[in-house]
Amino acid sequence: MAVTLPIYLDNHATTRVDPRVVEAMLPFFSHTYGNAGSINHSFGTEAKEAAERARAIVAAGIGGQPREIVFTSGATESNNLAIRGLAERQRRKGDHIVSVTTEHKAVLDPLRRLARRGFEVTLLEVEPCGSPRTGWLDPQKVAGAIRDDTLLVSVMLANNEIGVIQPLREIAEICRGRGVPLHCDATQAVGKIPVDASELGVDLLSFSAHKIYGPKGVGGLFVRRSGGSVRLEPLIDGGGQEGGLRSGTLNVPGVVGFAKALELCLAEMPTETPRLEKLRERLWQGLKEQVPDLLLNGPEFERHGGRSLQRLPGNLNAAFPLVSGEALMISLKTIAVSSGSACTSANPEPSHVLRAIGLSDDLTRASLRFGIGRFNTEEEIDYAIGAVAENVHRLRRLSSLGVAVTGAPSGSA
Repeated sequence: MAVTLPIYLDNHATTRVDPRVVEAMLPFFSHTYGNAGSINHSFGTEAKEAAERARAIVAAGIGGQPREIVFTSGATESNNLAIRGLAERQRRKGDHIVSVTTEHKAVLDPLRRLARRGFEVTLLEVEPCGSPRTGWLDPQKVAGAIRDDTLLVSVMLANNEIGVIQPLREIAEICRGRGVPLHCDATQAVGKIPVDASELGVDLLSFSAHKIYGPKGVGGLFVRRSGGSVRLEPLIDGGGQEGGLRSGTLNVPGVVGFAKALELCLAEMPTETPRLEKLRERLWQGLKEQVPDLLLNGPEFERHGGRSLQRLPGNLNAAFPLVSGEALMISLKTIAVSSGSACTSANPEPSHVLRAIGLSDDLTRASLRFGIGRFNTEEEIDYAIGAVAENVHRLRRLSSLGVAVTGAPSGSA
């Protein structure tokens, strides 16, 4: 099979919208285009009914009830609503919040905002590099960090950089025993591994459509309503939509696409998970053969019964010693990947996740993240192996000659 260039291997950043999702959304742009809040006529009623069907599908897909789903603009807003919404309630337990050093910025930045307002934030360390469970959070660290004034614990289910899957069920049991709500950023997990909010025991769970082959600009927040429901202060005031938690005209095409995308992911997960793991293994082994000193960032690819238990199936994060990850990424004009560092000219800070697992700044800056997804093929993986290896060797040769490397592209790759 011929390879069409460029190749997209950045599926943790976002995903291509599945054509079947687009097809499901189209009528709600051109035919059923009413405002779901305008229920005094058929256009609005049809839109509301479609949105509520989507809500039921999304709720069932993550183990919740329709009334427990709040539609948002994406996981960043969901995280902010969960964390700040709980912290800004007048009748809260205290001013102490527990989270993890490897969380996404959409969690860490709201926590920093709260810290500037006088809240106390404890960030827990994870297993360091060199451990077979690199990036893993020991639940007992959570138990040791909870205090009488702890108002919230926030732990992501699957990490967006190194793919490590956290023991949320055990953490939830600890939080429930201490009477502390648990928020989970499940953005990278929903649709990729089984996620059941009720079984996990979480109180708040954030997720997004564009990570699962759905549209950008729509996400969800699960807010548990049973057994001592969690109460949040809304961040956006207006028309009182979404149970008063998220005012604004509902994005009906977006939520319909969200539901369709999640439905497809769950239906195809039994075959897609092993396929992605096979492609990830092919990529890793191929790179190791051609770049012998390659280093794996994150947990080992532990397998049990043919399934990986520690890491997202399509995730690979690797360090290429003696090479700038930014230069390598820029060199790969025909492959879309992410660098382990921020890679902005104004703020070239190394990845906080890789730093948190103890990687040196040099290795952090020499790292790339590969996100394998639904539309990737074996032929694309094989092409990527050759292109990455060729550019690594080229950049190392230039470096050994004392040439300043800025990521000038290689003509053949």
